[in-house]
Amino acid sequence: MVGRWRDGTGTLHVVGGADGADGAEEDREGAKGSAGRAEGLSAGRAAGIPLTIAASCRARARGLLGRDGLTGALLLTPASGVHTFRMRFAIDVAYLDRRLTVVDVHTLRPGRLGRPRLRSRHVLEAEAGALERWGVRRGVRVVIAPGPSAPPPPSVR
Repeated sequence: MVGRWRDGTGTLHVVGGADGADGAEEDREGAKGSAGRAEGLSAGRAAGIPLTIAASCRARARGLLGRDGLTGALLLTPASGVHTFRMRFAIDVAYLDRRLTVVDVHTLRPGRLGRPRLRSRHVLEAEAGALERWGVRRGVRVVIAPGPSAPPPPSVR
């Protein structure tokens, strides 16, 4: 049975990062399970990126509204689409499937509506340009290591 995500913090790691690897070998060796433990991630991958997890209805609705910027990334779960109405800055949006594999990546300017992705179960948001720097692109897998204030992510079968 799949558990539920909770609001909290964590660290985001990119498996298959900017070096062009597809992440398959790293996935077998390092990231045990799709909720992703950060153990075994090799050097050369994106370093731990601060992550805020928004799983409650209230936290997802608030998202990045009213903020002037973002340090790290925001994970909205469950989510299949986002908007940037009333936002003050452009964002990168990565749509993730249930195994935390990137389905699609887009940059949205303020006042836009992102088209929902049917296979998407989670949405990762960051300031415009950040996802490219971190090596987040279609087909890459991300791993989430829970922070001290968050329970471990749910496992996926």
